[in-house]
Amino acid sequence: MRCVIARFAFDLSKSGVVASMKGVTPGPVTGETVIIGRRHYPVMQVGEVITRQDRRDFTAGEVLRAMIRLGFTCRELPAAASALGLTPLQEASALLGVPTAG
Repeated sequence: MRCVIARFAFDLSKSGVVASMKGVTPGPVTGETVIIGRRHYPVMQVGEVITRQDRRDFTAGEVLRAMIRLGFTCRELPAAASALGLTPLQEASALLGVPTAG
């Protein structure tokens, strides 16, 4: 599939992206992620690997659109949990909710 990222046209395929990311250790997740195989990769890391360009040359939105069109699952970091500065235990508790008496 032909995609335009940072004003450059790329012919990308799902298998080509998977092959490019093989052996790449996922970086720290701070925002949107792309699930490739069983790993969650930061979208900017994926863009950097598949385009061989600096992360400052493209936006996360460009890479997300391309990955979605290729059929990859993309996720966002929950804004509420990250904005409150909760610990992982507090975040998990908040996601589970408060038990009701019953």
